[in-house]
Amino acid sequence: MDWQTRLITLYLSVCEHFAQGLWIHAQRFAPHADLGFTDEEVVTIYLAGILDKKREIQTIHGHARDYWADWFPRLPCYGAYVRRLNRLAEVFPALLERLCPEGPSPTRVGLVDSQPVILAQQSRRFKAKVARQELANSGYCPTKKLYYHGLKIHVVGDYRPGTLPLPRYIGVTPAGMNDAPALETIAPVLAYRELYSDKAYEYLTRNPNLPFTVLTPVKKEKGQERLDSADRLYSTAVSRVRQPVESLFNWIQEKTGIECASKVRSFRGLLVHVFARLAAAMFLLSSCLQSA
Repeated sequence: MDWQTRLITLYLSVCEHFAQGLWIHAQRFAPHADLGFTDEEVVTIYLAGILDKKREIQTIHGHARDYWADWFPRLPCYGAYVRRLNRLAEVFPALLERLCPEGPSPTRVGLVDSQPVILAQQSRRFKAKVARQELANSGYCPTKKLYYHGLKIHVVGDYRPGTLPLPRYIGVTPAGMNDAPALETIAPVLAYRELYSDKAYEYLTRNPNLPFTVLTPVKKEKGQERLDSADRLYSTAVSRVRQPVESLFNWIQEKTGIECASKVRSFRGLLVHVFARLAAAMFLLSSCLQSA
């Protein structure tokens, strides 16, 4: 899909969702708003800029001003555009829900994992204040061996051999919250028989009250140097099944740059950063599924 077709398709999709009720998340109660430049255009430019691998709002605005002026003739100045974008922060979570690809009924096998969104890392995390009261806090990412201030994105999706999983549930939690309790909160509504995950969910393998079986690689006991051959084979098999969900996060990061949020300076800006990038990724994934 060339950039013009994608831009038109994205704009029409955003307009359709606004007409179907997304507008209620952007209601205004003051009579003085100038909407010559519409909310649909604000959202479209930001999502299109993300898909063009522009990572900062200023870069996206400059690109739209220089190359899309004929498409958006009433584009405001940079400061006004940022204010409009942040006022639409509640739109993006609802848009993400609408843009998630719809597939057949869930498979019996599911995958779960999490991904960090980093506002500040290492020693700078102690001074970070962005969204500290609302959502973000300090945590540790064992995959990257990194202490950071930020949040986690959690995805539960259908296992599809040979391709990316189909996301069924996407949520965010503070960075300091463990992965397993986040999964337990939605466990009653999951329709899977088996759920493959990493070692962070290991204690759930012993929880008899879950409606599904949690499968994780085997953890070494305290003081144990090596796993026996049977445990190594089992861990390898589990890791191979759950590898696609890691590929999904790598794909989202490659397409949107969602992990780095060091330029975000407000809670609303954080909502825009996270949910707009997830919405852009789900729009792209839905387009790929429809064209397949």
